[in-house]
Amino acid sequence: MNISASQVKALRDRTGIGMMDCKFALVEAEGDLNLAVDILRKKGIAKAEKKLHRAADEGIIWSYIHPGNKLGVLVEVKCETDFVAKNDDFITFVKDVAMHIAATGPVSIKREEIDEKILEKEKEIYREQAKGQNKHEKIIDRIVEGKLDKFYQENCLLEQQFVKDPQITIREYLTATIAKIGENISIYRFIRFQLGENNKDNS
Repeated sequence: MNISASQVKALRDRTGIGMMDCKFALVEAEGDLNLAVDILRKKGIAKAEKKLHRAADEGIIWSYIHPGNKLGVLVEVKCETDFVAKNDDFITFVKDVAMHIAATGPVSIKREEIDEKILEKEKEIYREQAKGQNKHEKIIDRIVEGKLDKFYQENCLLEQQFVKDPQITIREYLTATIAKIGENISIYRFIRFQLGENNKDNS
């Protein structure tokens, strides 16, 4: 199947993936741009997963101050080499993450890091809400589990929808960046400052 240069460019502009990979994906998708995006995303995840075990000891700390100077974020993102720490795509990713944290105020980077006391309190609230609706005990357990998943999606950075592109999560954005750059990347820690409120520090 003939794939035009404009199709390849459109896919590259949308994904940031190399020209040849875009062309192969379009051929596999028979010219369907949306399907080609899905193909690249799946391949990117597979490539990125192979890199996750590699040590990430370099990186940068980035600050974001929201207009008005009443909200700010410090975030530390690690990579494998100093060369990548200076890479434009890596820096763009770090900037985006800092801005996203400012906008959404996550509790933690991943669900395993949330304080057990916070989770128990949430479960208790969900359970009492379900009991108030006279639900059966087995149904209550499923309701609590479902609401807890929703809590994770709203409060864990990696599970949140990316504010600049709600079609993907921060985890998916991270995975795509790892695949694009070719090194493991780790969002290591962050702290969010807001004037008049307790700071959210996940370090």
